[in-house]
Amino acid sequence: MILGSELADIVEVGPFVEAFVVLIVIPLTLAWLTQWWSARHPAGQRFSLRASTTMVPLMMLVLTLVVASQFPKVDDSLSEVAAVVPFYVLFLAIMPVAGIGVGRMFGLATPARRAVVFSGATRNSLVVLPLALALPAGLELAAAVVVTQTLVEVIGMVVYVRLVPRLLPQPSAQGPDTRR
Repeated sequence: MILGSELADIVEVGPFVEAFVVLIVIPLTLAWLTQWWSARHPAGQRFSLRASTTMVPLMMLVLTLVVASQFPKVDDSLSEVAAVVPFYVLFLAIMPVAGIGVGRMFGLATPARRAVVFSGATRNSLVVLPLALALPAGLELAAAVVVTQTLVEVIGMVVYVRLVPRLLPQPSAQGPDTRR
């Protein structure tokens, strides 16, 4: 919508659709099928349990490979890519306040408020990476910017793990409910 009719001149539909199907639709479908299988069959439950234990190491491997794949594309454009970092950091600084406000507005308990803060701050930028990778020559930095957003979010989530419980402490068992 931002680019309007110019988008058709920039993006070729074929690579865009291929990236969307291969890198988003197929993995999402496989995830749904795995959940369905694990809910109905013991073998599916065992598979799902084993797969979930590999989740963090596999995500770290994927993130490392993605960063390594985009690093050569930055070359002389490091300042352009770095220019977006303050916006990502500002977003991370605003989201706890916004998330706490939304949680308070809907009367959510502390765990749900924490979830709102984390969910609001994490934009899952790697989901749009396949689409950025499908952009034609000359727009290579779009993928590098998406990867940069992911790296800022990962660092931000590490900070949030320490910060959010301080901002939203768990109410004591004998103390008043802090859902207001």
